Amino acid sequence: MSMWQFLCVVGIAFVILEIFTPSMFFLNFALASFITALVSLITPDKFTLVLVFFALSFLSFVFLRPILLRKNTKETETGVEGKYIGKTAKAIEDITETSGVIHIYGERWEARSVDCSVIPAGSEVCIVKNDGLIMFVRKEEK
Repeated sequence: MSMWQFLCVVGIAFVILEIFTPSMFFLNFALASFITALVSLITPDKFTLVLVFFALSFLSFVFLRPILLRKNTKETETGVEGKYIGKTAKAIEDITETSGVIHIYGERWEARSVDCSVIPAGSEVCIVKNDGLIMFVRKEEK
């Protein structure tokens, strides 16, 4: 088995490991293995290939891994955070720091004022956070 074939097999093994442990850890080694396999077609020196593999692995960790791990939070939010936080609702009862009710998506939720102000019924509010069955809101600025 030639060196480039060996490095391709190693790269495939790293890809398989990444499939079973989706942490974007082994993907860096897989990429380094495939590129080193291409370099091995140019130079047969094993010392040079080891240096290329380690350099590419390091560069991949430093530059590529942060990009791969970056997530767009709006696209990945689920549940209450994705559906309600930051959305506009209507106050159907006066909202204070201890009581109140809002209406959003055809649902009725208990609400509390985040800034301890009184928000009159009929006002539009922005949902700031959720704590169990209570939404914390602030008056929507127009």
